[in-house]
Amino acid sequence: MAGAKDDIKGKANEAIGAAKQKIGELTDNEKMQAEGAGQQVQGKAQQAVGEAKDALDDAKSAAGDAIDEAKRRAS
Repeated sequence: MAGAKDDIKGKANEAIGAAKQKIGELTDNEKMQAEGAGQQVQGKAQQAVGEAKDALDDAKSAAGDAIDEAKRRAS
């Protein structure tokens, strides 16, 4: 679960960004709206990185299992 940390940070950034965007809308603050939208995008990107890390870990594990199985069959 190497990507869990990225996933958590990403979700936090996405939530904070959504809050900033909403506050910006309520206060007619376009800068805060833009910052919030940007932070949401950053959060989604962080989550994608976490998912990619998890997928890579799964692939490495599966490859290791396949190698171990091939070694077992060869013996």
